[in-house]
Amino acid sequence: MAVYTDVSDSELSAFLSRHDLGAVLAFKGIAEGVENTNFFLQTEAGSFILTLYEKRVAESDLPFFMALLSHVAKAGISCPRPVPDRAGKVIGTLAGRNAAIFTFLSGVSVRRPEATHCAQAGEALAALHLATRDFAQTRPNALSLPGWRALVEKISPRVNDINPGLKELMISALAGLADAWPQNLPQGVIHADLFPDNVLFFQGRLSGLIDFYFACSDFLAYDIAIALNAWCFEGDGSFNITKARALVSAYQARRALADAELAALPVLCRGAALRFLLTRAHDLLHHDPSALVRPKDPMEYAGKLRFFLQAASVGALGL
Repeated sequence: MAVYTDVSDSELSAFLSRHDLGAVLAFKGIAEGVENTNFFLQTEAGSFILTLYEKRVAESDLPFFMALLSHVAKAGISCPRPVPDRAGKVIGTLAGRNAAIFTFLSGVSVRRPEATHCAQAGEALAALHLATRDFAQTRPNALSLPGWRALVEKISPRVNDINPGLKELMISALAGLADAWPQNLPQGVIHADLFPDNVLFFQGRLSGLIDFYFACSDFLAYDIAIALNAWCFEGDGSFNITKARALVSAYQARRALADAELAALPVLCRGAALRFLLTRAHDLLHHDPSALVRPKDPMEYAGKLRFFLQAASVGALGL
């Protein structure tokens, strides 16, 4: 979450006039995140999040995201629910952007997850996958192999400006993944961005999942691989086997992994590490100095990629 677009009082008033939310009691920007403009909105009807969709979220994808959030919320997943206006519409226009209002979730993200947090994240991820089994809509993953190739081509001329040898690492890893990427694993709608800052905790318990704007159709085990990248490394770059076991064991308590899914995890983890290395490197190379949000360090994921390149089997991950 972040603030890229300002909203005037008159624009906000006109937008809210189509809703039955009462008078505005508080309205302030939320600085965290990188994708969209977000505001905390409190009215006589309660607390909400107002989101303005910026350039990375395609307008054509918004109906998918809204339907997905409504679907998984009805299935018992704690996530932001779109709030319709009086005409039943959940997407409107505000300050020249597509915009929507969502229910507010209590909780905060953890900066240094412990094994207990990892276990709860794994359990919630399994519950999400089970909840989307009967979700009829699909959305292709634009950040899988073809998307990685396009990013490598785009950033290769300048990527060694970030760190010498980065270009060679990316090209080599991509070639290996093209040969080793699995086929015919169980698929469904995945979150695809389940980082600690997209998971809320309240009084030690997981209270909600947020930021579904990379959600797409892909291998369910790839979502686990993303989570292993995001949750199971320490600040010094070491992989924490205890956290990995907690995450995967809790996932399997809700949804058992097939042998082929377990066997594919090292390759899927390599792919997830490359995906975030590429997008972070791209964002750093194309960063607008006037933007309020600072790009994240791609070298964190260069280190993770190198670790997973040495993991020949799932046993190397302690699983």
